[in-house]
Amino acid sequence: MANWSTLETMKPSLQEVWKESGFQAPTSIQERAIPLILEGKDVICESPTGTGKTLTYLFPVLEKLDESKNGVQAVILAPSRELVMQINDEVRKWTKGTKIVSASFIGGANVKKQVEKLKEKPQIVIGTTGRIVELIKIKKLKMHEVKMVVVDEADQLVSHEHINNVQAIIKSTLKDRQVLFISATITPDSEKTAKTIMNDPQIIRVKEEISQSNTEHIYFPCEQRDKIDVLRKIMYTEPTRVLAFISNLEKLSEIEAKLAYNNLEFAVLAGEANKQERKESMKKFRAGKIPLLLTTDVAARGLDIPEVSHVIHFDFPKTTTQYLHRSGRTGRMGKAGTVISIVNSREESFLRKMGHDLGITFTKKRLHGGKIVDVTEERKTQRKKG
Repeated sequence: MANWSTLETMKPSLQEVWKESGFQAPTSIQERAIPLILEGKDVICESPTGTGKTLTYLFPVLEKLDESKNGVQAVILAPSRELVMQINDEVRKWTKGTKIVSASFIGGANVKKQVEKLKEKPQIVIGTTGRIVELIKIKKLKMHEVKMVVVDEADQLVSHEHINNVQAIIKSTLKDRQVLFISATITPDSEKTAKTIMNDPQIIRVKEEISQSNTEHIYFPCEQRDKIDVLRKIMYTEPTRVLAFISNLEKLSEIEAKLAYNNLEFAVLAGEANKQERKESMKKFRAGKIPLLLTTDVAARGLDIPEVSHVIHFDFPKTTTQYLHRSGRTGRMGKAGTVISIVNSREESFLRKMGHDLGITFTKKRLHGGKIVDVTEERKTQRKKG
């Protein structure tokens, strides 16, 4: 058992799964936030990608849940179908051997089938905001016994698109409920909005950091029109599992067409794809059946994709936060990772500034003979030959 006093006070089932998972110690956000949440306080948590935010709220939710009671006691809100399903999978993992029942509810799915799920009397409900509101309005989802509401990826869910739904869901519960806002980024505006629907929340921030001890940051300068070709050539160097971020959705169909023409295996995770396509893309990529997943920031938000060997910024991030969020998906848990930026001349100058701001050394590379080579070393070799 890890030397974590808080865990030792929790349900034996949670301690058992923790032990089976091989965890040695809690992350910083878990150690700081979980005791406060267990005390019943409303909490706003800001912590980087890959720091165990899901367990930060899941542990207290499961610990405080009354297994002898049927009916919804906790509601977890998430912005995407994929994240809802991922959270539900995590709930099932940590409730193994218990009587706790969870259910997921997402937009686009058949409402009648989802209503059937509620007849199983789940104690934990995970869903997208629109579908949860819909189920409340048709009086199929009873909220009068809900003790906790978790807003995951909170900065996204307090946007204009979702905030009315979030407010409606929280207001449908009793006044003594506990509200948690969890995100990799909490902007001042997000924090201000959160406070209007929370009760004197405690705010916990874990500083965003990026380590170069096991992650290499490299870049390829090229003309904008040559980016797809550079991406194609990078894939010929046979990286194992690559997550490539595309900001320009209009460009996405062109990238797909050119990669398909060159017989490269890849999948796409974008908001425009239908539910089944997105599910299939994630399944194949997670299983290692395809080496490349093209995605947008929104589609990949919050998803836990293991064993990512490379992150590629096809379109260079506009902010340091965006760079950190994307890049944090590789080099996890002490494993080696590579972050590749494909940059045009304007982006290259921005990359240099970002390197200075983040304290990252970006190494310039080029592709030669099907391999990634260091430009500096290549110049030295050429000088020796000369």
